Amino acid sequence: MENRDKKILVVDDEESIRNVLHRVLNGEGYDVRMAATGEEALARLAEGSADLVLSDIRMPGMDGMALLSRLAENGHDLSVIMVTSVQDVETAIKAMRLGAVDYIVKPFNLDEIEIAVERAIEVLRLKRENAAYQRELEDKVLLRTAELREALARLDVTYGATLEALVTALDAREHETQSHSQRVRAYTLRLAEPFTMSEPLRIELGHGALLHDIGKIGVSDAILLKPGKLTPEEWVEMRKHPQIGFDILGGIEFLQPAAEIVLTHQERFDGTGYPRGLAGEKIPLGARIFSVVDTLDAMTSDRPYRKALAFERAFEEIRTYSGKQFDPEVVEAFFSIPSGEWSSIRAGFSGLSSPRVLQAH
Repeated sequence: MENRDKKILVVDDEESIRNVLHRVLNGEGYDVRMAATGEEALARLAEGSADLVLSDIRMPGMDGMALLSRLAENGHDLSVIMVTSVQDVETAIKAMRLGAVDYIVKPFNLDEIEIAVERAIEVLRLKRENAAYQRELEDKVLLRTAELREALARLDVTYGATLEALVTALDAREHETQSHSQRVRAYTLRLAEPFTMSEPLRIELGHGALLHDIGKIGVSDAILLKPGKLTPEEWVEMRKHPQIGFDILGGIEFLQPAAEIVLTHQERFDGTGYPRGLAGEKIPLGARIFSVVDTLDAMTSDRPYRKALAFERAFEEIRTYSGKQFDPEVVEAFFSIPSGEWSSIRAGFSGLSSPRVLQAH
């Protein structure tokens, strides 16, 4: 199988979990090894390399977070996915800052595990490619400017692809289509075109749109996947995700410019949004642009509690809430764009199949 050269180290103190993950991942063609503790995992890595570590957090002795920290300190060339039976926002944020590419809560969803592993392997491939390009740049520093620009452009493409791989895994966690975040980024950049905006600001806007829901890593699956309306208590938890996302990106220097959009993407023009209750132009322009197209995508996508609505119905909603939820200037720009462009953008992205569920013990 094409995955046979990809090595995965499964670290969990529960033998039943190790065996299930071994069976599932081995069935996908991966070369799977197992360890029961953090110490044993380090010993295994000393014996031979791995492409991915899939580690439980709560283990006797060296726990998963300590293992993740050691891997970061030692500069291991691999991806890490953290697994836990307890939803803990602070731990999730810390894991992401230490370099974990995903954070999965038991009980497992088989599709979620498989997709997360695929994306983690893809992230590693892109990181290695990025490092190769960096070495290439260092070796060619005295070459002509045109050659350097070409190499830098390739680096930028690799960086963008890495972000997309991470966010696709986050989309899959909500069981939405895999392309939700990529779609809203495309929508956002199209709607930004009528506005005067420098290229660096456009890049920040694109990253913010792509990463807008990263804070949902700190929201429980029971809330994210609930088929009906949320209770007031559940809404309190859901409304924490912009701040959680801001905290995650705030610890990653090159993504800090996008953090403000992540923090403010749920604000409303009339000041009734969250988390800060900002109004009017106190809301960053990028967030005001994003708000319109996020609503467009939400209304034209299937939800657990309803089927997707027609684009015409979404257009009516956007027009109705101009000056309330949305900036009238942004709404005007939205309707200046031929309506068929929005459906054309959506048609460029594909969906995700129904998940299978694995109950962990």
